[in-house]
Amino acid sequence: MLGGGGKMSDWKDIPMELLLRIVSLVDDRTVIIASGVCTGWRDAICLGLTRLSLSWCQNSMNNLVLSLSPKFTKLQTLVLRQNIPQLEDYAVETIANCCHDLLDLDLSKSLKLSDRSLYALAHGCPYLTKLNFSGCSALSDASLAYLTGFCRNLKNLNLCGCVRAASDRALQAIAYNCSQLQSLNLGWCEDVSDAGVMSLAFGCPDIRALDLCGCVLITDDSVIALANRCLHLRSLGLYYCQNITDKAMYSLAHSRVKGKHDMWESVESRYDEEGLVNLNISQCTALTPPAVQALCDSFPALHTCPGRHSLIISGCLSLTSVHCACAIQAHRMVSTFPHPAL
Repeated sequence: MLGGGGKMSDWKDIPMELLLRIVSLVDDRTVIIASGVCTGWRDAICLGLTRLSLSWCQNSMNNLVLSLSPKFTKLQTLVLRQNIPQLEDYAVETIANCCHDLLDLDLSKSLKLSDRSLYALAHGCPYLTKLNFSGCSALSDASLAYLTGFCRNLKNLNLCGCVRAASDRALQAIAYNCSQLQSLNLGWCEDVSDAGVMSLAFGCPDIRALDLCGCVLITDDSVIALANRCLHLRSLGLYYCQNITDKAMYSLAHSRVKGKHDMWESVESRYDEEGLVNLNISQCTALTPPAVQALCDSFPALHTCPGRHSLIISGCLSLTSVHCACAIQAHRMVSTFPHPAL
C-alpha cells in the first residue's frame, strides 16, 4: 500500500471502523483468523465484535471457547449450538468469567452440561435476555431457579426437552423473578402441570409465545389462566395436551373481547390487535368443532387454508369442518358472484 500523505502503508493501518465493516461481511471462522493477524487487528476485533457463532466447530469447541473468551469480552450474542455434544462446564464457566455483557446465549444440545454451568452464568452474566437450553437434559430445576434469581431480565427462554429443569418449582421461580418474559418453550417437559403454568400466567403477563407441546399434565385451568392474564399472547402450542377441552377454547375466544376492551385504554396495545396468530391443538382429541370455530371467529389471523396453516389440528378428525376467515370469505364470494354457466 502507498505510504505518506495520510494514506495506509500496511494492513495494520486500516481504520478500526473500516476493519469492523469488513469483518461484518465474512463468516465467524474468518473473523477468528483475522483477529490473529496483528495486535491492532486483535484489539479492534475483540473490542468491536458483539456477535459470534461457533456452531460450525465440530471437534474442539471447548478449546476454542477457552482461547477466545478472554479476548472477545464485549460479546453480546454467542451461539454454541452443537450437532455432536461436546461443550463442558469448564468452558461455560470461562465464558461467565470473561463475557459479562452477554445478552443472548445459545447452548442448545449441550448434553454434557450440568448445574455448574447455570451457577456460573448466574453470577457472571446477569444481563442475559435470551437463553437457549434446548436439549440440555442434565440441568436441574434447582439450578434453573437459582439462575432466574440473578438473570431477571430474561425475555426469551427455551427449555424444550429439559425434563429435569422444567418443573413447577422452576416455573414458579421464573414467574417470581422474570416478569419481563415474552417467550418460553416448555416442549416435552412432562412434569409441568397447571400449578407451574398458572404461576407463569400471573407472574409473566407479557408472554407472547408459549410452547406447551407434550406437557401432558396440563388441563383447561392452565389455558384459562393464560387467557385471562396474558392478553398479549400470540402463539400457543398445545400439541398432545389431551386434557384440554372446549372450555379452554371458549376462554381463549372470550379473551379476544377482553383484549379489545383493554386496547381502548392503551395506544401501545395496537401491536397486539390481531391476538392469537399461531395455535397448535394437534392430538387434542377432546375438542369439538363449535368451540374451535368460535376461536377462529374471534381470531381471524388463525388460518386453516392451504399454505397459511397457523391453526394446526393434525390428528383431530372431528375438526375438519372448522374453517378460518379466509375460507368463509371465499365461500361468500362464490355465493355472491357465482360462476356463469358454461
